[in-house]
Amino acid sequence: MSPASTTAGTTSRFVAQDEHGGTDRLRLAIRPVPEPGPGRVRVRVAVAGLNPVDWQIAASPALAAAFGVAVPMGFGNDFAGVIDAVGDGVSRWAVGDRVFGGARVAALADHVVLADVDPRLHRTPDGVDDRTAGVIDIAGRTASAVVDALTLTRDDTVLISAAAGGVGSLLVQLAVRTGARVIGTGSPASAAVIAGLGAEPVGYGSGLADEVGRLAPAGITAAADLFDARTAEVALQLGVPPRRVVTIESDAPPPGTRAVNGSDARPGALLELLELVAAGHLRVPVAATFPLERFAEAIELQRRRHTHGKLAVELLPT
Repeated sequence: MSPASTTAGTTSRFVAQDEHGGTDRLRLAIRPVPEPGPGRVRVRVAVAGLNPVDWQIAASPALAAAFGVAVPMGFGNDFAGVIDAVGDGVSRWAVGDRVFGGARVAALADHVVLADVDPRLHRTPDGVDDRTAGVIDIAGRTASAVVDALTLTRDDTVLISAAAGGVGSLLVQLAVRTGARVIGTGSPASAAVIAGLGAEPVGYGSGLADEVGRLAPAGITAAADLFDARTAEVALQLGVPPRRVVTIESDAPPPGTRAVNGSDARPGALLELLELVAAGHLRVPVAATFPLERFAEAIELQRRRHTHGKLAVELLPT
């Protein structure tokens, strides 16, 4: 056993992937409980969150290589839980500390081992539950980076696509907090959710430019495209300067627009978001929670891209 630990049993479940492809290439596997070496900590994961990039990495060898990972590997990134073992030389953390963060292609597992100085590992603030902390890493960093890039003020009217999704549900709330007027695209089934976040809902599709024009006859001043580049193109058509149009998933963003992702977030951005959560100023919607045994069902639901908020996989009761 490591120098400091709690009883963890002898085996640990994890989602494993031996070759790239869809969910049929993923399996629930068992391994010995990993022991943290010197300068490392082990987290007993309570909740893991799902993101589009998780299954995109699983499907694409090229994208996996771009993130510095390769099969055989695990699955998932976002997690929250409690440190249950620490290796020699660890002073920053102690057994029993509640933590959250990101562990690329490793989070859907009973245990995650990270370096004690890993910048992806954060202390969970008091007043924030594991279900919230366990789904916020990628979406939270991305939403924070986008709202910073847009530099919104109360004089702005901003158009946000996929406004009810994992990133969108956070970004809408952050944009509303700047005082800007927020218009959010979504399906008819998402309209009430988008309105509940503080935005004015509008349907996506071929008539988006006309609908936005009717809703905001004075024009829009900024836009965030959270799915591809079609909303970005509409924003440019409506006269938004390219420098005030942000995309997060487009392989070919329109010239002059800004491509942003979670790696662009400010240090401390996640903790700032969770402080807002603890103070009751930000909600992190979780659309559904699945046990680890139903991970494939959860991933398939995530791949459809129609959930309102985040999806969580529960490994311990929360």
